[in-house]
Amino acid sequence: MNFDLAGKTALVTGASSGIGSHFARAFAATGTNLILVARRTEKLEALASELRKQNGIDVHVISQDLSEPGAAAAVEHQLLDQQITVDVLVNNAGFGTNARLVDEDRARLHAEIALNVSTLVDLTAAFLPGMVARDSGIIVNIASTSAYQPVPGMAVYAATKAFVLSFTEAVWGETHNTGVRVFAVSPGSTDTEFFDIAGSQSPGKRVPASNVVDVTLAAISARKSVPSVIVGARNRITASLVTFIPRRTVITLAGSIFLPRG
Repeated sequence: MNFDLAGKTALVTGASSGIGSHFARAFAATGTNLILVARRTEKLEALASELRKQNGIDVHVISQDLSEPGAAAAVEHQLLDQQITVDVLVNNAGFGTNARLVDEDRARLHAEIALNVSTLVDLTAAFLPGMVARDSGIIVNIASTSAYQPVPGMAVYAATKAFVLSFTEAVWGETHNTGVRVFAVSPGSTDTEFFDIAGSQSPGKRVPASNVVDVTLAAISARKSVPSVIVGARNRITASLVTFIPRRTVITLAGSIFLPRG
């Protein structure tokens, strides 16, 4: 696939920090115009100003809590009003919680599912038709290595990412014979705010967020479209091995890592 990003427009959710901000910088370096979406307006505006000055691109900022009902539609309508076409969509926004289900805050779980699942589906459904009509576009949905097995202690988060993986691969199956490239990216432990927000410790060494972006850009430019990619050789091996290990063992091992003590 030959997809020249220069002059195109990429929408990145969760763009105020971590993987999202790295995506924004990487796209900006290719001359891609940006739509940055997150809750933290000051961080978004600072990043937008930096990227405009450094790269001479258009950067639009949308301050929006994407866990709120109707958030995706609000973003879509704002862009329609401004007649902005989305050529690349990166559904990166998401968060996890680390607790036994009996101890979880139900309102927070609702927000987690809304952000990780509902908004991701809604944004994909909002911008995919235009891409198909133009026979050109890219949708990247950020999943996780937790999508490949249940994770006691992060039961809801892992389930949402399993949904993202399954959903994205199915949409790939609907679009792979078009000019639209759709795929899921599954990072492992990454150097972001994720574990601080989740209230847990990172299992093992965190890799730079730039690794996730590098793997994604390689998948975008690859000759053949793939439904999903996993970041890191060790993570790819682990994800393949769990299919050969008894399910009970897989769940127990995951719980030994993520279940809160006490």
